[in-house]
Amino acid sequence: MRKSIPLLTLVGTSLLLAGCGSGGGLLSRARPDEFAVQRQAPLVVPPDFALTPPQPGAPRPTDANSQQQTLDALFGGSAPRSEIERSTVGRAGTPAPGIRTAVGDPRTNTVAKGEVTRDIIAAPQGDGREAQVSI
Repeated sequence: MRKSIPLLTLVGTSLLLAGCGSGGGLLSRARPDEFAVQRQAPLVVPPDFALTPPQPGAPRPTDANSQQQTLDALFGGSAPRSEIERSTVGRAGTPAPGIRTAVGDPRTNTVAKGEVTRDIIAAPQGDGREAQVSI
């Protein structure tokens, strides 16, 4: 009897702990992508209350996709250009018609930016999940 109590306790504890795992550990679970989350637009009540039912499949009028919101935040959306922007564009003038073919010309002077810039430009495209660092 004295030997069976510790044995039963050990077996019971082992069974309870075995139920906690799923076989892959804590790091193998599928998690949601925190960068794919998009905020919903706040609810707005129209002032005249003349509501019309939405058309099936039509996009919501107040929603904008996250890519368009990012572009608007970075570049100001469709706001008119400031006086400084207009003067800078005016001073720059129009580019030469063959500017893209002249870039590869051997007489074009270039500046070496170093290995870090070369590595950044040569990095594969993607969201960075497969990125590796070499020291």
